[in-house]
Amino acid sequence: MEQPIDKQKLYDFTATRTARCKILVVGDVMLDKYYYGEVTRISPEAPVPITHVTGSKETLGGAANVAHNLALLGCQTSIAGFVGEDYHCQSLMDKFTARGIDYKGLITTDRPTTTKMRIMGGHQQMLRLDFEDAHDVSGPYADRLRNYVNQKLNESLDCLVLSDYGKGTLTEETSQLLIKAAHAHGVPVVIDPKGMNWTKYAHADYITPNLKEINQVLLEPIANEDTAVERAAHYVMRKYKLANIVATRSEEGLSFVNDQQSIHIPTKAQEVFDVSGAGDTVIAVFAMALAGGLNPVAGAYMANLAASVVVAKLGTYAVSREELLDVLK
Repeated sequence: MEQPIDKQKLYDFTATRTARCKILVVGDVMLDKYYYGEVTRISPEAPVPITHVTGSKETLGGAANVAHNLALLGCQTSIAGFVGEDYHCQSLMDKFTARGIDYKGLITTDRPTTTKMRIMGGHQQMLRLDFEDAHDVSGPYADRLRNYVNQKLNESLDCLVLSDYGKGTLTEETSQLLIKAAHAHGVPVVIDPKGMNWTKYAHADYITPNLKEINQVLLEPIANEDTAVERAAHYVMRKYKLANIVATRSEEGLSFVNDQQSIHIPTKAQEVFDVSGAGDTVIAVFAMALAGGLNPVAGAYMANLAASVVVAKLGTYAVSREELLDVLK
């Protein structure tokens, strides 16, 4: 790393300044549901395990999990996206209220609220049920979403996060209009990408793909090596007109690449239980650092540390300010 990271500065920032950070998350809002149980026998009706349910929980997922992370970190957090008129939406709103997240940007549509229901036997996921309509959202619903974002930009924001899970919220038209609107207000845009169409992210300030997502837009997949990741990052930056790449690389940590520098940040060695939600934590902590005026390299370092907390947990998980302070110690 070119310059040593001042961990005391990051600690002080996290302890005292996150409450000033105003961040809007726009994207595919989801509810994650978990049913936990014990498997003791196979069903006589079909060759499937019978699970005796011993507990359940509901958590914020997708773009909502990014907002959840930001709220737990102490930021002034708003969320915008599409929901249905159903029980799952009510559950989302209850959770946003409990976390102090402004959800005035939720647009009710004729689609179901995107929900992923997981059946867990012990620590093993046995089945997932998805409730969703993943077609692109356009017309009046999309107009209302974009109008809301413009209103928030006029009220002043420190960072705009676009959290794409491929469920139809961030179409090419919507993404490009939001990026241009944010830049007109001098607000940086950070994107968590999905799928092969990165044209819709053109001119974004920062994009936070994992290695699998990078490989999806390359002619040939690359190995998880520093030099290969650097080359790939420069290729996608040129091709899609992106300013900075923050690439998450599982056990190899995280790489921050732009035209001036390439910095590789190793991961913290530990047991990994579940990587779900780690990308949400990375973009949330990185966006918080930008919103607070920290150097983006310092933000990448802090995001990598926060991800090390998440992968040690089972299921979708959001990092709190106290947990981040603990790892910064």
